[in-house]
Amino acid sequence: MANTKQARKRARQAEDRRKLNASQRSMVRTYIKRVIKAIQSGDQAQANTEFKAAQPVIDRIADKDALSKKKAARIKSRLNKRIKALAA
Repeated sequence: MANTKQARKRARQAEDRRKLNASQRSMVRTYIKRVIKAIQSGDQAQANTEFKAAQPVIDRIADKDALSKKKAARIKSRLNKRIKALAA
């Protein structure tokens, strides 16, 4: 338990950041699921549209450090690879 005024404030800030980060990570996962759903349906045009919508969201959340930049790059790369595989 926080004993000082400063420690109480830091605990409050940490909790607020945790909630915000959780919300942002959840949003990213939703966008990723939309792309995967489009890929599984076999519709390359829809998958490309969803991917184009997901890309800036993933990058923005990575810039805010709610998601590591390397993980964001890995996710985008793997999604793009799966979309390209639809064409083949």
